[in-house]
Amino acid sequence: MSKLRVLVVGASIAGPTTAYWFARAGATVTVIERFPQLRTNGQNVDIRTAGVTVMRKMAGMEAAVKAKITPMDGISLVRADGYSYGTITATGDPNQQSLVSEYEIFRGDLAQILFDITKDHKNINYVFGEQVASIHQHEQDDGPVTVEFANGFPTAEFDLVVAADGSTSRTRAIGLGCGVRDHVVPTNTWAAYFTMLPDLLEGGRTGQAYNAVGGRFIAIGPDPTGVSRIVLMCTHPRDGRDATQPLREAMKQGDDALKHFVAQHFRGAGWKVDEILKGMLEAKDFYASEIVQVNPPSFHRGRFVMVGDAGYATGAGGTGTTLAIAGAYVLAGEVAKHRGDLAAGLRGYEETMRPIVEDMRKVPAFLQTVLAPQTAWGIWLRNTIFAFITRTRLLQLFQRFFASAFANADKYKLPEYEWVE
Repeated sequence: MSKLRVLVVGASIAGPTTAYWFARAGATVTVIERFPQLRTNGQNVDIRTAGVTVMRKMAGMEAAVKAKITPMDGISLVRADGYSYGTITATGDPNQQSLVSEYEIFRGDLAQILFDITKDHKNINYVFGEQVASIHQHEQDDGPVTVEFANGFPTAEFDLVVAADGSTSRTRAIGLGCGVRDHVVPTNTWAAYFTMLPDLLEGGRTGQAYNAVGGRFIAIGPDPTGVSRIVLMCTHPRDGRDATQPLREAMKQGDDALKHFVAQHFRGAGWKVDEILKGMLEAKDFYASEIVQVNPPSFHRGRFVMVGDAGYATGAGGTGTTLAIAGAYVLAGEVAKHRGDLAAGLRGYEETMRPIVEDMRKVPAFLQTVLAPQTAWGIWLRNTIFAFITRTRLLQLFQRFFASAFANADKYKLPEYEWVE
């Protein structure tokens, strides 16, 4: 294992975590990122179940995450007139979380924490502004992989190539010899994220969320810098149509066209939406993305393997960060466990992660209707029911029912591995 050469593609969450564990196993790791610097934007992500387990195994990570936890006490669901009909709060127990996580952190902050943990390790080298151009494997899978790069980094040989570059992974397409959208399962949901002034919560630590007809969801979250963090999400019925194609077409035309597409879709939704859209058009950190599932027949092919959203994005289930952290740990651990037999290590990774991925991929069929009703009648009914349960002790049962799949930190019994360091 000490001579294993690993290329990791992607420097967000899955990439640095993968690099950390392979370095712990004695491998030399090169991490490439196509952007010229670390991307530190993004909205809230949660660390749950197996992600909490792995985080606690990484020296200093839990303390660093706690120091950067988002300043949100809960989320208040509001009507068009601003009246709150129910509030969801955290349980206060990080080992038994509710729909509001004790480990909720801005994506950029988590990426920075993982980068800081790994950037000075003697066995880890980061290269920004670079991406894979081609991957050449031996037909008999008995030798290193030759990788050519697009932007001047010299061609090199690696024993293992790891795609950790997200659900729209270009590396997945190269490594599997398929199209970028092959193995991508649309969920007919997309979201836009940005920050804006003024602070629409006026210093409050409880976020606000509002639904409008047509599956439109708007949320305002607090930020310690005094800005408002905004999420605009649109969910279309899953009726066999690819309802997110217009979004992808707008994305090809650049941020201005994309902003106007989002604005057109949300304009007139009521509540504070028109003010939010004005802030969006002026936002410098705006980005939007389609929310998809990724479901390839296998997580690896020869000496090419995928981690996190590149291999098993779960859609709107909220488990992507957890799976990225857990998958990185299991991949490096299984390869280390089967020293000298890389194929056996990759099989072990698949066998260990596949049941966890399939379990976290499960989303109740009616959850979309609950979170994003399409009609005014559906919104009224959902609001009325939720207002009732929040005023009774049924809220605790409600949260356990909906959050049980990602609540208990001990739900998934990850293997223990031996590390060189």
